[in-house]
Amino acid sequence: MTHDTTAPDVANTHQVFNQPAPLHGHNLYAGDTALREAVTRYGGHWGEDDLQRYGEVCGRPEWIERGFQANHYKPEFESHDRVGKRIDQVNYHPAYHQLMQLAMSEGLHASPWTDPKPGAHVVRAAKYYLHSQVESGHGCPVTMTFASLPSIQLSPVLAEEWLPKITDRGYDPSNRPHTAKSTVTIGMGMTEKQGGSDVRANTTSATPVGNGAYELVGHKWFTSAPMCDAFLMLAQTAAGLSCFLVPRWRPDGKKNPIQVQRLKDKAGNVSNASAEIELRGALGWLVGDEGRGVPAIIEMVAATRFDCMIGSAAGQRQATLQAIYHASQRSAFGKPLIEQPLMQNVLADLQLEVEGSVAMTLRMAQSMDHLDDSQQKLLMRLGTAVGKYWICKRTPHHAYEAMECLGGNGVIENFITARLYRDAPINAIWEGSGNIQALDVLRALGKTPAVLTAWYDELEKSKGSDTLFDTAITRLKDTLRNLDDLEYRARDVVDQMALTMQSHLLIQGGNTAVAEGFLRSRLGKHGAGNTGALPVGVDVKSIIERGNPLVS
Repeated sequence: MTHDTTAPDVANTHQVFNQPAPLHGHNLYAGDTALREAVTRYGGHWGEDDLQRYGEVCGRPEWIERGFQANHYKPEFESHDRVGKRIDQVNYHPAYHQLMQLAMSEGLHASPWTDPKPGAHVVRAAKYYLHSQVESGHGCPVTMTFASLPSIQLSPVLAEEWLPKITDRGYDPSNRPHTAKSTVTIGMGMTEKQGGSDVRANTTSATPVGNGAYELVGHKWFTSAPMCDAFLMLAQTAAGLSCFLVPRWRPDGKKNPIQVQRLKDKAGNVSNASAEIELRGALGWLVGDEGRGVPAIIEMVAATRFDCMIGSAAGQRQATLQAIYHASQRSAFGKPLIEQPLMQNVLADLQLEVEGSVAMTLRMAQSMDHLDDSQQKLLMRLGTAVGKYWICKRTPHHAYEAMECLGGNGVIENFITARLYRDAPINAIWEGSGNIQALDVLRALGKTPAVLTAWYDELEKSKGSDTLFDTAITRLKDTLRNLDDLEYRARDVVDQMALTMQSHLLIQGGNTAVAEGFLRSRLGKHGAGNTGALPVGVDVKSIIERGNPLVS
């Protein structure tokens, strides 16, 4: 019997074409004009070579694949070992540990503390921004470890024991006492069922047991990264709410009774475990003064909120570069998507959001580099709250719009845009949700009026550059002079503060297309509405080119 070579091959139904290949092998730093310019502008020029190197690392296919694996294989909780001993162990996929190893070896948890100098926070923020685009979930313990140092320094005895291990660039995920390790990670436990952000409602108690130690009894409703070697926790003493460093193991090598009840089943941030825990007489050591728990831990909270800004800006960037890349490689209705006017409007608008987020984040990093300057310290006090509120809150809708640029592919889990969308709300909710940030701004304005003067002084540098900007400053001042129903209007106040600051920073940045596009779309008659509603006349092609990952 002979085969009929003229018959159709029914197994070969079609050819695959007009589908962009996965994006990898690109340099995340070289292809990010907004980031490169901001690093130089805010004092991180000396880190250029290292950032170029790391941008190439973060674009490698093997690291991108590890990001997917860490999210596909979720952490699993193991309460007891095979012979029945309580171990409270969370097991992660090896990809998670590889990502952690990379982050720690690059000093993302410690570099500004171990090598403080002008631009140290700027370079660290830029590097963390690149790293977070690979995978964001494991950034939680990296951030908490980084942020713990200012709080732990309040207790010299603890600092002497713990800081060398906190700042070490190794990574040791083993479930064993910190005394047997040369490197550790630090978590935090504030939230309880009944209080949430209202930590003064916490009921966990701490009782002194001698030699400076306390015994903690209670619970924590959200404890992320439960395999950290120690946690900063809030508990009530006779003097009021106090802060404690609570290790997972006691000094005698026995397990501290921090018992995991279950892991949270989260919509996003799934590579990172978040646990409900109970403290059954866990030993802890006082950080700062008794009864001054909030001032002690607020040092940590301020730094974690700053990292939320970095992480959300990074999410915006990764979403935008995916959208621009896709549009440059796919055609519809007879021509490439990137050449179609309405798609150009959307892509440019996505990039403008990134421009504002990067500028504000690295400007606050510059302030962190100069906290010996009272004006910079005042600017950062408002800037981290305003920036955390605005940037993190803008990211979920931004992620959705970028996802839509990919069409149906955008919602499929093996396209990174689906993960970016799931992860996008996390930073907006954690470390104080939108209302908490807005109220914190009002608290700062009431407690330290000089913070507003510092804010206005910064904005004044761009006054007279653009009538839309000048009008926005006038409106902001009028809004803040009116004290009626101020708490009710707090979100509108912070919206205006964020947009005027971003506008100022982009004016100072010197790129006319970006500044004009941002001001006309955010401060003009349309306001910061739906994506892709840029007014006619915006130089969308120049703006898109700045965000194209394949253009450097």
